[in-house]
Amino acid sequence: VSCLTQRIGEQFPFPYQPYNIQEEFMQALYSALDKGKVGIFESPTGTGKSLSLICGALSWLRDYEERKRQEATALLQEGEAALSTNAAQSSVASSSAELDWITDFVQKKAERDLVSKLKSYEEDEAFKLLQLSKEEQVEATGDQEDEELIIAEYESDDESKIKGSRTHSQLAQFVHEVQKSPFSKDISVVTLGSRQNLCINEEVRRLGSIQRINDRCMEMQKNKHEKHHHEEGVKRKRGPAKSVCPYNKASALQQMRDVVLGAVHDIEQLLKLGRETHSCPYYATRLAIPPAQLVVLPYQMVLHEATRRAAGVQLKGQVLIIDEAHNLSDTLSCIHSAELSGAQLCRAHSQLIQYADRYKSRLKAKNLMYIKQILFVIEGLVRVLGGECLQQMLTINNFLFKAQIDNINLFKVLQRYFEKSMISRKLGGFVEKYAGSGVTLHTHSCNNKENRRTEGLNRYLQTLQSNQNPGTGQLLLSASPMMQVEGFFMALTNSNTDGRVVVHKQGSLSESSVKFLLLNPAVHFAQVLKECRAVIIAGGTMQPVSDFKQELLFSAGVVEERVTEFSCGHVIPPENILPLVLCSGPSGQELEFTFQNRDTPRMMDETGRILSNICNVVPGGVVCFFPSYDYSRRIISHWETSGTLTRLANKKKIFQEPKKANQVEQVLNEFSRCIQRCSADCSGLTGALLFSVVGGKMSEGINFSDDLGRCVVMVGMPYPNIKSPELQEKMSYLDRHLPHSQGRSPGQALIENLCMKAVNQSIGTDNEAI
Repeated sequence: VSCLTQRIGEQFPFPYQPYNIQEEFMQALYSALDKGKVGIFESPTGTGKSLSLICGALSWLRDYEERKRQEATALLQEGEAALSTNAAQSSVASSSAELDWITDFVQKKAERDLVSKLKSYEEDEAFKLLQLSKEEQVEATGDQEDEELIIAEYESDDESKIKGSRTHSQLAQFVHEVQKSPFSKDISVVTLGSRQNLCINEEVRRLGSIQRINDRCMEMQKNKHEKHHHEEGVKRKRGPAKSVCPYNKASALQQMRDVVLGAVHDIEQLLKLGRETHSCPYYATRLAIPPAQLVVLPYQMVLHEATRRAAGVQLKGQVLIIDEAHNLSDTLSCIHSAELSGAQLCRAHSQLIQYADRYKSRLKAKNLMYIKQILFVIEGLVRVLGGECLQQMLTINNFLFKAQIDNINLFKVLQRYFEKSMISRKLGGFVEKYAGSGVTLHTHSCNNKENRRTEGLNRYLQTLQSNQNPGTGQLLLSASPMMQVEGFFMALTNSNTDGRVVVHKQGSLSESSVKFLLLNPAVHFAQVLKECRAVIIAGGTMQPVSDFKQELLFSAGVVEERVTEFSCGHVIPPENILPLVLCSGPSGQELEFTFQNRDTPRMMDETGRILSNICNVVPGGVVCFFPSYDYSRRIISHWETSGTLTRLANKKKIFQEPKKANQVEQVLNEFSRCIQRCSADCSGLTGALLFSVVGGKMSEGINFSDDLGRCVVMVGMPYPNIKSPELQEKMSYLDRHLPHSQGRSPGQALIENLCMKAVNQSIGTDNEAI
């Protein structure tokens, strides 16, 4: 009996009496999970979408687990009865003169089948995630001081529930919704994040960049294992003492894991808990993955295969819910695209040469062969950047031919060698260790007849060597770019039709860049859709659904019968909403925010007059969205000169979207406090005005409820730059591979969809204010 038949007619647990559309949402969600569907769920911001997702999905999970327990109990009872019968038959058989071997074989097979059934139920129960994969241990011989930098002998080898969201703040909001739900006391939840977000070791946090934090953390884990082996009596050569992380003790991690599973925590609460228990939140949360019923994690951690594997997140048989999925296609494309500058390529080349020179007597012949191949490929990329064309858009195959590296088996070099040897990580450790210790950039390997083809690389390296001062040299050496090079190499293993390579030549080689652009995000989403039991794609605005299905689902091999859709209106009555489209301003000036006209003084002045009138009549908070950061700066600067900004400030205290993401919360708090003060006293100010940007830090994932957002103003329409080579290539790709509909080409539909999704997401942020 399916869970769905048990749930029909029953009310879902909810913190308050749900609206009808919330009941319908949860029923549709429950049905999709029970039938293993790919669901597209659309529910406007302010309709309690996250809470409906939580209560509907966890109701299904609770029913599913109960059914599994009942089936397991029935199987156990069946097994006990069968074993009892077999024992009785064996007793009778033993008293007879001869045992019937056929009967014995059949009985034994029945027992094996029963054990196999029980095992499968045990593994499947509650959709628990599998154990984290252990990090590879690399053994090598040589001096202890450089042991962790040497690549081991390389052998070629040819053979619960998960919730994804986009940003740190959105993860926190979702977890807070779980805490408010009726399931908060009964569900085991774990929130995952990067080391950068979860590390509590101040020495490591100060390193700043994600790459440096990751490398330092993993180095400390290796030191910990070495220290443990030494304490157990394993002989170790003398060398300087290596630091280990004081927050990574097994007993403390296990204790924190149990606390994490005992209550619902967001990332900030995990950090506080980690400091209190003196244990690492990053590793404690990973220990909590297998027993957890609900795992909350960022997009990248679940949509990128290598990141998913490193985090120990297994998708097979799981339920995946992707919230805030309106930009899912763009997110997939961005995650799997890669860009390299000429400076990064040259630094990687120089560093790898020095690494190979220092350890050539200790590296196996096969290692040296692959290192030479990597150097050869880097030289090919530099050769392309040194060409005559200022900008080129190439297929992957054409790019490989142009770089003269089409004879290299990139798949074998990359996925086999980079993964197994961990060369990028070891090169990073080598660079960090020897920065400022006398190791200098050199170019001797490029100054011979064999390498005259890399003259551009030679000149650039010579420029670095002749111009660098001690500070510059250390900076260049300490920031290893090989991770970015590896990512770009990996991108080149995509199918020739699924991506393009953009070569952008600037004035110098160091400023030039090469970028891989993924055109078909479905190719990387296909594995997710294939492995998961069910995938729910939810958002406030998912329109047009037909284009979304065609580009991301059907192209990934999903059949129409597996896709289900749900869309609902707002809980707010239509008479409470006043949408207005202004074609002209108070003075009669026609509003035309085209690229040619929007910068004219008369257009900016008229926009200022409209906003002044709005601030005169609207109480509380007003949020004004501009189409770009550049236009926001220019129009505000004009208003400062013309006096418009002063007139606005007489009615509303003015706030602007901050440049840094970590300042967003502070600005929002001050914006909120200002509005509360203005409503409480009788001063001249009636509230606050917030200038923001479409697609910026405040355009999604933030709810301006009640007085915080009584009016939303959209200045112009945020159409993307049609002259962008990347966008033109994407349009061309869609026109070739997707069908035309309603008289529009897929490329034209893309332009309109990008604009309207951005508008809907921005104004949807403030729907709760109505």
